Amino acid sequence: MSFLNPVAYLSLLTVLLVYLVSFSPRGRYYLRLYAYLSCLTGVIAVWGAIVAITMALQGRKHDVNWVIGRSFFHVAGRVLGIRIEVEGEEHMRTRPAVFLCNHQSFLDILFLARMIPKQSAIMVKKSLQWTPVGPFLSMSGAIFVDRGNNAHAVRSLEAAGELMRQARVSVWMYPEGTRHSSEESGLLPFKKGAFHLAVQAGLPVVPVVTENYWRLYHDGVFEGGTVRIRVLPPISTAGLTTKDIPDLIERVRSEMLKTFQNISQKE
Repeated sequence: MSFLNPVAYLSLLTVLLVYLVSFSPRGRYYLRLYAYLSCLTGVIAVWGAIVAITMALQGRKHDVNWVIGRSFFHVAGRVLGIRIEVEGEEHMRTRPAVFLCNHQSFLDILFLARMIPKQSAIMVKKSLQWTPVGPFLSMSGAIFVDRGNNAHAVRSLEAAGELMRQARVSVWMYPEGTRHSSEESGLLPFKKGAFHLAVQAGLPVVPVVTENYWRLYHDGVFEGGTVRIRVLPPISTAGLTTKDIPDLIERVRSEMLKTFQNISQKE
C-alpha cells in the first residue's frame, strides 16, 4: 500500500520537521540559511556557470554579473521575503566607475545581485577562486586579489585599471576589506586599494550604502523585511594624484558613514 512506502514516510517526516522548526527562532534561522545557500549554489554555481559560458562565447562576460545577479535576487528575494528600496539609483548609470559599498555579512551577495550594473566586474579575494562560486567568478571577469601578497595585489589593481579604461568596465569593491556587522551603526576604516584604482584610472567613485540590517540578519536571527540602499552622487577623481588619496578616503568614508547612520535610523 502507498502509505507504507518509505519515500512517503520520509516526505511526511520532512514536512513535519520543517513545520515544527519554523516555530523556533533558531530553527527558522537554520531553515532560512539553508534556503539562502541553496539558492546561492543553485542559481550562481550551476545556472551561473551555464550563462557565463554562453555569454563569454558571445563576448559579453562583463554582463554576466548583471544577468545572474538579477536572476539570483529574483529567486532568493522571493524565497526569503526580503525586499529592497533604492534611493539615487540613477547614479548607477555612471560608467565606468568604481562602486564602493559597505560590507556587513555574506547576505550582501543578495544586495550586490540587485544593484550591480551592466559592464562590471567584481574584485574579490583570491581564496574565493576555489569555492563553488569560483568557476562563475572566473567566467564573469572577476578580478582576484591576493591580499597576502602586496606585489600581486598591486598588479591586480593595475590590471583592473587598464581593463576599466580600455573596455569601459566598472568595478564593484568593498573598501572596508572585511565584513563588519553589529547592532550599532558604524563602518570599519577603509583600505586604500579601491582609491588607488580610482585615481590611477582617473574614474569617479560611486558610494553605495546599505543600511544596518542587523534586525533581519545576525547569528541566530534570519528574518524577512525591507532593506534600504542609497546610492550617492559620483565623486570625481579627475586631476587627483596618490598624494590626494588620504583626503579622498576621508571624504568618501565620511559621506558613507553619515548616510549609513541616517538610513539605519529610519523606521
